[in-house]
Amino acid sequence: MLDPLVSLLSSLFIQIKPQTTLLRVSCSFSFSLGRHTESQNHLSRSEFFVFILSPTFISHPMDAATDDCCSTQLIDGDGGFNVSGLDHFIRNVKLAACGLSYAVVAIMGPQSSGKSTLMNHLFHTSFREMDAFKGRSQTTKGIWIAKCVGIEPCTIAMDLEGTDGRERGEDDTAFEKQSALFALAISDIVLINMWCHDIGREQAANKPLLKTVFQVMMRLFSPRKTTLLFVIRDKTRTPLENLEPILREDIQKIWDAVPKPQAHKHTPLSEFFNVEVTALSSYEDKEEKFKEEVAQLRQRFFHSIAPGGLAGDRRGVVPASAFSISAQQIWKVIRENKDLDLPAHKVMVATVRCEEIADEKLSCLRSDEGWLELEEAVQSGPVRGFGEKLSSIIDAYLSQYDEEAIFFDESVRNAKRKQLESKALDFVYPAYTTLLGHLRSKAVDDFKAKLEQSLNNGEGFASSVRMWTESIMLEFEKGSADAAVRQASWSASKVRDKLHRDIESHASTVRDTKLSEITTKFEKQLAKALIEPVESLFEAGGKDTWVSIRKLLKRETEAAVSELSACISGFELDEETVERMQQSLRDYAKQIVENKAKEESGKILIRMKDRFSTVFNHDADSLPRVWTGKEDIRAITRDARSASLKLLSDMAAIRLEDEKPDHIENVLQSSLIDRPAGAISSQNRIEGPTDPLASSTWEEVHPKDTLITPVHCKSLWRQFQGETEYTVTQAISAQEAYKRSNNWLPPPWAIMAMVILGFNEFMLLLKNPLYLMIIFVAYLIGKALWVQMDIAGEFRHGALPGLLSLSSKFVPTIMNILKRLAEEAQANSTPGGSESQNADAPVSRNQMQNSDRVSSTLSNSSVSSVGSSGIDQEYSSPNLSQRRRTNLPEAEFS
Repeated sequence: MLDPLVSLLSSLFIQIKPQTTLLRVSCSFSFSLGRHTESQNHLSRSEFFVFILSPTFISHPMDAATDDCCSTQLIDGDGGFNVSGLDHFIRNVKLAACGLSYAVVAIMGPQSSGKSTLMNHLFHTSFREMDAFKGRSQTTKGIWIAKCVGIEPCTIAMDLEGTDGRERGEDDTAFEKQSALFALAISDIVLINMWCHDIGREQAANKPLLKTVFQVMMRLFSPRKTTLLFVIRDKTRTPLENLEPILREDIQKIWDAVPKPQAHKHTPLSEFFNVEVTALSSYEDKEEKFKEEVAQLRQRFFHSIAPGGLAGDRRGVVPASAFSISAQQIWKVIRENKDLDLPAHKVMVATVRCEEIADEKLSCLRSDEGWLELEEAVQSGPVRGFGEKLSSIIDAYLSQYDEEAIFFDESVRNAKRKQLESKALDFVYPAYTTLLGHLRSKAVDDFKAKLEQSLNNGEGFASSVRMWTESIMLEFEKGSADAAVRQASWSASKVRDKLHRDIESHASTVRDTKLSEITTKFEKQLAKALIEPVESLFEAGGKDTWVSIRKLLKRETEAAVSELSACISGFELDEETVERMQQSLRDYAKQIVENKAKEESGKILIRMKDRFSTVFNHDADSLPRVWTGKEDIRAITRDARSASLKLLSDMAAIRLEDEKPDHIENVLQSSLIDRPAGAISSQNRIEGPTDPLASSTWEEVHPKDTLITPVHCKSLWRQFQGETEYTVTQAISAQEAYKRSNNWLPPPWAIMAMVILGFNEFMLLLKNPLYLMIIFVAYLIGKALWVQMDIAGEFRHGALPGLLSLSSKFVPTIMNILKRLAEEAQANSTPGGSESQNADAPVSRNQMQNSDRVSSTLSNSSVSSVGSSGIDQEYSSPNLSQRRRTNLPEAEFS
C-alpha cells in the first residue's frame, strides 16, 4: 500500500516544485529535504500529507539560487582538470567581463567537517553535502567551484576535498598538498574549517592541515599575501576572545616549526597571511543561531576586494578573462611537482591571454567590413582619406585590445600590443604600397600629359620639365601624406625616389626623342641641300669641283648648325652637349659628301664615257659635230680624253680640307695622256719601277680619303680607252664616207680617158637625139628608183644586205611607178588637161628636187650615224640626229 503512495507523492512533489530536491523517501516516512541533511523526521500517516503540503517542503530558501551558482567540478579525485567544464562555467557566469573585479574564496578542513554545508549557507551555492543517514564518508571529491549568489563583486567559491580522510589513507597526502597549494595560488580568501574542541590540543585534527598549508606556501616564489579565515565550528560557552589567542599561538608554533627556505628563515607569519578568526554555533543544535551568524559573516564578503576588505594582497591576481588559463597552468605545474613561481606564472598567463586577445583582434581586423571595402577600393585606384580611415580602423581594434588586456601585466600587455600593432600594420602594408603605386602611376601619367601639352604649346623643354616636376612631386607629397597611417612610421621616400627617377627617365626619353627629331630634321635638310648639288658638281666636272663642294658644304653646314643652336636653346643643354651635337651635324654633312663621292666614284667609268662622248661629238658651241673631213679628230680626241681624265682625277680622292693640295691630276695627265700611245695601249708590258700609278695610295692623300687608287685609275683608263676607241673609229669612218658621198666625179685621168675613148659615142648622141631622149628617160627612171628604194640607205649596212633588201623592193617599186604614170596619162586626156599638165610640171620638178634632197639627206644621215654609232648606243641623242638631218643637206647644196 505504501509503494504506490510514495510514487504518487513523488510525482506530485516534482510537479509542485521541480527545483525541490527529494533526498530520500522510505517506508517509515523519513525524509531529508533541502538543507535538512542532518535531522530526521518520523511522520505518521496523518502527518505525511500535511508535511508534503507545507511551505518548507514546497520551497527551500536555498533552492531559488541553485540554478545561478553553476556548481562545476574543476578537478576530479584523480587530479584531472576539467577544462571544458571551467570554460562553460566562465561563460555562464560571465566571468570574463569582470576584469579584476572578482574574488576567489576557498575552504579547507577535515573530511566531514561541514565545509560544503557552510559554503552553501554562506554563498547560496549548491555543493553536494554529506548524507548523514549513509554514515560519515567522503562527499566532496577533488575540487568544486561555484558562483557565490548575490555577492558583489563576483566571487567564486571553491570547495576542496577534505583532509585526513580514510578513503585516501594516512600515507596518501600528495593530493591534499597539491589542492592546498592550488587554493593558496588562486584564492584571495581561504577558510580553514575546524572544530572548537580541537583548539588547545596538541594532536588536533587541524594541526596537519595547517602544516600542509604552511609547507606548500614555501613553494610559492614571491607569494601574495592571503587571508586565512579560521572558522571555529560548534562554538561552546568559551568566549571567542579567549579562544582566539590560543588559536593564534598554536598557529605561530606551527609556523615556526615548519621548515623554511634560507631566504624566509626569519620571516614572520604576517608577511604571508592575514589571519582572521570567527566562530559559528552548531548547525544541528542551534540551526537558527547558526544561520544568523552565517548571515553576519556573509556581509564581510561584500566588496571584499575593496581597500580594507576581507581579501588580502591583490598583487598576483590575474584578469578574469585569463582565469581559465591561469588555473590550468598552475595545476599543471603543481601536478608536475614543481615549485610554483607566481610572478613568472603571472607573466606567462598574461602572455598567453594577451596573445589570444591580440590574435582575436587581428582576425577581426582581417574580416572587418570597413577594411575590406577600403582594400577593394585601393585595388582599383587612389582612395582619398585612406590613411585616416585605416588609422581609425586600427585604432578601434587597438582600443578593444587595451580594454580587454588592461588588467594583465603591463610589460606583457604593452609588448603584445606592439606585436598586434606590428602584425596589423604588416597586414595592411600591401594596401598602402598599392595605393602609393597608384599615386606614383597617376603622377607619372599626369607629368607625361602636361609635359606634352606644354611642348605642343611651344614652351621651352627644360622650363616645362622643371615646372611640372615640382608640381607633380608636390601633388604626390600631398597624396602620400593623406595615405599615411598614424600608427606606422612608414616612409614614402622609396616610392618618391622611384617617382622622381621615372619622371627623370621620361623627361630624358622625351628630350632624347625631341633632340633626335631635331637632329633628323636638320640631317634631312642637309641631305636635301647637299646630295643633288654635289652630284651635279661631280657630273659637271669643272675646274674647281672640290672648291665648289667645300664652299657649298661650309655654307649649308653653318646655316644648319645655326638653326640647330636656336632650336635646342630651350633644352638648356650644357656647352659640351651643344658642341657635340653641332659637331655631329657637321660630321654628318661631311659624311653625306663623302658617301656621295664614293657613290659617284663607282660610276666614274660611265661619267668618263659620257664626258668623252659630249666633248667628242659636240663643238665649242655645244652643237653636234658633222664629220665633213675638215675636223682634227686627233686633237678632238685628246681634248675629250683630257676632260674625262679631269673627272677621274676629281673622283680619285676626297678633298674636303683646304690645306691639303695634291697632284693627282698632273700625275694622271703625265702618266695616261702625255705618254706615248704605244706605252699606254700595250697591255702586256710590265711597268717599270718609275711608274707613278704603280701604287695603292696617292702621295699627300690619307688612305681613308682615297676613292680610286692609282692602280685602279690605270685599269679604268685602259677600259675607258678600249670602250671609246670604237667611237673614234666611227668618226674617222664617217669622215671618209662623207668625202665619198660628196665626190661623184671620177679622177681627172678617168675623165680624160672617158672623153677620148667616148668621143665617138658622144658624137653619135648628138647626131641622133632619140638616144639622148632615151638616156634622159632612163635617168629619170633610175633617179626615181634611187629615191623610192633608198638605195644609198640600203647599202649603208653592207652590200649583201643591201642587195637582198633591194631585190625584195624592186618589183613593188616598178609597179608603183607604172601606176602613177597611168594615172597621170588618164588625167591628161580630160578637158583642161593642158592646164593640169602645166600645173603638174612644177610639181614634178619640185618632187624631183625633194627627192634629190631626201636622197642627199639619207646619204648624209648614214654617214653621221656611222660616226656616232657603236657599242655605246646609249650615248647617242635623237636631237643630235635630227639636227644632222636638217643641217647636212644645206651643207651639201652650199
